[in-house]
Amino acid sequence: MLPLKEKDKPIVQKLLSAGCCARCVLRFCCVSVHAPYRQPQEVRLPSQSCQKRLQGFTVLRRVLPQIAEAVKSENYEFDAMVLSVSLPAQLCVREVRTTSHKEKAMVLSKDDVVQVKEAFKWIMQGLVAKELGGVAVVTKVKSPFEVGVEFTHPDTDSDCHFLASTCPDCFKPTKNKESVFTRMAVVKALEKIPDARFLRHYPSPPARPGASCSPQDVQCLHLSVFVAGRYNKFCRSLPQTPWLIDGERRMESSVEELIAAPILSGFRADGFNFSSSGREDVDVRTLGNGRPFAMELLNPHRSSFSRVQMKQLQEAINASSDKIRVRDLQVVSREAMSRMKEGEEEKTKSYTALVWTQKTIRREDIRFIDDIKDLTLDQKTPLRVLHRRALAVRQRVIHSMSTRFLDPHHFYLGLKTQAGTYIKEFVHGDFGRTTPNLCQLLSSDTDILELDVESVDVDWPPAIPE
Repeated sequence: MLPLKEKDKPIVQKLLSAGCCARCVLRFCCVSVHAPYRQPQEVRLPSQSCQKRLQGFTVLRRVLPQIAEAVKSENYEFDAMVLSVSLPAQLCVREVRTTSHKEKAMVLSKDDVVQVKEAFKWIMQGLVAKELGGVAVVTKVKSPFEVGVEFTHPDTDSDCHFLASTCPDCFKPTKNKESVFTRMAVVKALEKIPDARFLRHYPSPPARPGASCSPQDVQCLHLSVFVAGRYNKFCRSLPQTPWLIDGERRMESSVEELIAAPILSGFRADGFNFSSSGREDVDVRTLGNGRPFAMELLNPHRSSFSRVQMKQLQEAINASSDKIRVRDLQVVSREAMSRMKEGEEEKTKSYTALVWTQKTIRREDIRFIDDIKDLTLDQKTPLRVLHRRALAVRQRVIHSMSTRFLDPHHFYLGLKTQAGTYIKEFVHGDFGRTTPNLCQLLSSDTDILELDVESVDVDWPPAIPE
């Protein structure tokens, strides 16, 4: 089983006499070839180094049904999986002691010694792949789907207790940890403790363990998948996100929920995070090509969708409600998500507002507005959002405006503005908190009756031909 050379004999004899199993001999001799670790070995006594973790395929196979059950019961779809392992903290202690004992016979670089968890994963790869019907199981190559196996040992606290008295600062209780002896805490303590003090408390080589590690938990996790598109909102009584006041829902639904429900169901995700390029008020429609949005899908159980399948998902969203419509629905990368927020202050938006004027107007009274270009506004935080936004004065630019006369008290106002401009406050003045404003321009009280977003000028996500 051991692919070792003549020069390795002294260290092999030393390791075997110290109670190491054959696979630990390979590890400490820095053998990084996977195949020898996967060969069966005869088990006599528990290894003092790996705590039986690498000994005997009977022990190793105990965790296989748990891994297979976790993957199958949650119905994940994947092409390959990464196997990760969390081993008891005292293995770090045993590793240090075995290494120091080994080095009395032959000095080898600690950096080259194969870690227990790496050797364990090499052994488990083929077994897990076979148990799951031939799926690819990898350790180094990145895969979005990961299965994590956590092992525990009954002697962790007793094996590591001496470190707590030597380095108490390393072991501080936390609410989320059952034991203070985490792997990171133990490693930190081992770096601090003087060798002489360590030798007094821990034998070299370590004593053979009385029990083996046991699998405590198997967790499956798929990396987030990101979906983007554009949405139209045709309703003046629909918030973008769930509207809750003091924990009570004010509106029965929202743009976010109408879009998310079919997508969550299709990807079988545990949850989501929704974001968009700005947001409209509950009484504002979003027309034209729509507003860019993106969703981060958390732990999706299905992640692969063809363009045709995404089109079907888009149609399902659009069929579910006449209040919204989605277009250009597609899977995007995490890196592409930043495109939506790039140039947040520089991008432009176009609006149409229905304006009421107190005084009677004629067509020629509003024509001058068409000639106004790049009007700079000073906008104090609006009173209506002051409860959730910091008080500040923000400069925003209205690049151009156009008017369409309706009757002596009403006209349509078209605006192209810098993103972040408060349109309602420009029209009615917000008690003078926005200057200049339309009231000042027309020398009359004005108010806004309806507002539509006509375009959000962000070239993302890429358009998909209908």
